[in-house]
This record gives sequence, C-alpha cells and structure tokens, in this order.
Amino acid sequence: MTRIAFIGLGNMGGPMAANLVKAGHAVIGYDLSHDMLKAAEATGVKAANVLTEALVEAEVVVTMLPKGQHVLTVWTDILRSVPKGMLLIDSSTIDVDSARKAHVMAGEVGCLSLDAPVSGGTGGASAGTLTFMAGGSPESFAAAKPLLEVMGRKIVHCGDAGAGQAAKICNNMILGISMIGVCEAFVLGEKLGLSHQALFDVASTSSGQCWSINTYCPVPGPVPTSPANNDYKPGFSAALMLKDLRLSQEAALSSGASTPLGAEAAQLFGLFEKLGNGSRDFSAIIEMFREA
Repeated sequence: MTRIAFIGLGNMGGPMAANLVKAGHAVIGYDLSHDMLKAAEATGVKAANVLTEALVEAEVVVTMLPKGQHVLTVWTDILRSVPKGMLLIDSSTIDVDSARKAHVMAGEVGCLSLDAPVSGGTGGASAGTLTFMAGGSPESFAAAKPLLEVMGRKIVHCGDAGAGQAAKICNNMILGISMIGVCEAFVLGEKLGLSHQALFDVASTSSGQCWSINTYCPVPGPVPTSPANNDYKPGFSAALMLKDLRLSQEAALSSGASTPLGAEAAQLFGLFEKLGNGSRDFSAIIEMFREA
C-alpha cells in the first residue's frame, strides 16, 4: 500500500484516484471544488480540506490540473513541505516548458518527478485503461510505473523531462487533424449519396483507416460506442482538443517546426468552440462542416 496525495479530482482525476483506492492504496485527495471532493469521497478517497492536509504522510503526489501555471503554483506549494526523495507525478496536459520547469523545481529540493499526461478520455480513466506518456529520469519512471499501471493499460517512457508532454501534444495534433479529415470525408460522402456504413466499411479496412474512423467514427451507427451515438456527449471535449492543438502550436513556434495542418486544425476547432460547442465531443465538429 502506498500513501498518495491526489491533487485535482475532476472528470479525469476523480476516476484515476478511485482506481488507486480499488488497488488498495490510501489516497487523500484535494480539489478546489467541493462537489468534486464529495464525489471522490464516495469512491473511497479521503478528502482534505486544504492542500497541506493532503500531503501529511504522503509518499507520492499526483497532480491533474488544467494548465501549466496551475501545476507550477501547486508544485511550488507542495515542494515547500515534502521530504527529500518524494515522488511527484504530473498527469496534467500542459506546455512542455512548464513541465520542464516543474522538473527543475523538484530536482532543486531532491525530489523525483515525472510528467505523465494521459490519453484515453474519461472512459479510459474510469476503466483504468489510459495510456501514459512519461518524461523523466529512469529512476522516477521506475518508481512511478507500478502506480501508473493501476490507472492505465499502456505505459511508455518517452524520454527525459518534458518528453511525456511532447508526445501527448504530437499525438493529439495527429488526432485533431485526422478527425477533421474523417469528418470532411463523411460529409462529402453524404453529398455524393454514400451511406455512412458503406463509407465506413471501405475506409476502415483500406488506406483511409485510422483511430478517428475505426474506433471513434463521427457518425451514428458504424461504431456503436462512439459519442455520435449519444448526441456527442463527450469522451473528449472540443474544448480540450482545442487546448491541446494550441499547445502544439505554441511548441511548434518555440521549436521552429512547420505544422500547417496543425495550425489549420487549431483554427477550425477554435471556430467550433466559438459557436458554442466547447462542451460537446470533438467529433461533433462534423456538424459544422455540414452547415458550412
């Protein structure tokens, strides 16, 4: 049993913490939202009223927060009071520069650290089937891996500090671009009189196949588990996709990489969000193309 402080109990963090409890670990959680704390308590997480209360006797700290600035602020507070050798795991999706700064902060006080963002959405968080993309030292990765395996199915050590975040934003840039291409193809197919099933049967088994078709098809019918069959209730919201695409473009700008399709995808999802669709699944962008 490991004593874990889990900071950030939202739609992803809450079920991740619950899976740690199911595996027999003692989890003390903290979140600014009283409702999130109550929901986590119902799964066996012990609620802390303040951040420092969650850290008492903790052996590992896991953070799952919205932005890089939040991670740096919370880690600054955490590192004031935790002992040397403590392991800190950040599973937020944030910019690479902030992730690297967090590693430096942890190293300055002798703590182990790992940036370990996830892929798999809320369904994967609940089922414990997330993919973790980890960046940090081999020692930090080895210490964190048994806990990550409780919350995820695929655990990949991507390299040194910040490599997990780099892998995450590259992967999600591919996802955003490919979903737009799939949506455009299905709208074109509709205009040409193709049934959704016919196009799926061809594209999912030939050169057009990709995750956005085979697993997450943006039209109802061909893939029963896709959000298209549930009025696009999000597994992964358009707002989160936009966040990741913008992170990819920040990274492209700072590194000098040319990503014209990534830039266009960010523009299109930005428009989709402005039209009031941020809380819908990102695959619902097909409706914007139908209306264009």
